[in-house]
Amino acid sequence: MGIYLNPGNESFQESIESEIYVDKTELIAYTNRVLKTRQKFVCVSRPRRFGKSMAAEMLAAYYGRNADSRKQFENLKIGKDASFMEHLNQYNVIFMNMQDFFSRTHDVNKMKMLLEKCLLRDLLKKYTDVDYLDKTDLIGVLQDIYAECRIRFIFIIDEWDCIFRENKDGSEAHKTYLDFLRNLLKDRSYVALAYMTGILPIKKYGSHSALNMFDEFSMTNPKQLAEFVGFTESEVKELCDRYGMDFEETRRWYDGYRFENVEHVYSPRSVVSAMLSRSFDNYWNQTETFEALRDYIVMNYAGLKDIVIELLAGKHKKIETGSFSNDMTTFATADDVLTLLIHLGYLAYDFSEKEVFIPNSEIASEFVAAIQGAGWENVVTAVKKSDNLLKATWNKNSEAVAEGIEESHFETSILKYNDENSLSCVIDEVAGDSV
Repeated sequence: MGIYLNPGNESFQESIESEIYVDKTELIAYTNRVLKTRQKFVCVSRPRRFGKSMAAEMLAAYYGRNADSRKQFENLKIGKDASFMEHLNQYNVIFMNMQDFFSRTHDVNKMKMLLEKCLLRDLLKKYTDVDYLDKTDLIGVLQDIYAECRIRFIFIIDEWDCIFRENKDGSEAHKTYLDFLRNLLKDRSYVALAYMTGILPIKKYGSHSALNMFDEFSMTNPKQLAEFVGFTESEVKELCDRYGMDFEETRRWYDGYRFENVEHVYSPRSVVSAMLSRSFDNYWNQTETFEALRDYIVMNYAGLKDIVIELLAGKHKKIETGSFSNDMTTFATADDVLTLLIHLGYLAYDFSEKEVFIPNSEIASEFVAAIQGAGWENVVTAVKKSDNLLKATWNKNSEAVAEGIEESHFETSILKYNDENSLSCVIDEVAGDSV
């Protein structure tokens, strides 16, 4: 086994042996179907801590040669699939975590050189007897190995989009990077499967993308891979039963991601943290800081502030996601900012209705934390008063409820003043929180 070529199955074994492991191996049934077909290019984008790296490690453990992973998988869901034995440990897997390479170089060209050097070392060490035309040419080496050994490669690229997140203004560097991936993967006979994970969908330049051969499965439309985005509701119910946690409270805190033809999807990291700690809390801030959220929601795009306020009130808003440029700097409209927040997990998206909304109480608290000190004091005050009204409702304190509704209607509407929308805003939020 090498570091990047067929890295083995130890990393996935750590996931299996963790106290909480939710079986998502049916993803392999999908990748088995698209192996060596026109659909063999798969790009999965999800927020941080939604299990992207674990899935990548799972695929490496299943497909990689020089490992015997049968015992790992045979008692999991994929073990019952007809394709299980056909592809088990049959391919050369090249596993690349782009975050690691970029963090060590902070320059795309240097990163490319380091990556090629590391991969060539593993390949040449493993395949010593191949007649190479040029041992310094990565693509040529891959072609020579495949031509002689007839074993295809599976490329697993984790954190593929780190360059767009960390080198936000480097448009030329972005193009260089995309061209490198295109040249490595597109129209290459040695590729059996390319599986990329990241937070952002593939970067677009006008109507053209250098990686237009990829099928994308994102937070706006994960398509047939929706059930693998996070934990499904039935999976969360099983965890609540196992750990003696209240399911309705779990749903209020962590539910909210909705996709077509699947159950509601929950944030995996947050659910695991709640189950293991036996407490409901905001675990999201362990993955992203509210300062990052604040940077986006205080942007001065027409209508953005009003939309955020309505979302905090429990509203759903129609948006257009198609103009988003799939980076973290190019914004033309408020909808572009909101689309980025969908991909970061701060907002959920109803694909059928084309509507965006705040998914749950955990994320709502992130929004409240983000807007404090950002000139939104009246909004923060309104949210706090809404919380007090909710508590009064739960406690059946009719006088406090009447006083809170009257105050909201005439003084502290976060939408409009002195009209029926003031009352609607508070009632909608109370109703949403109490469901």
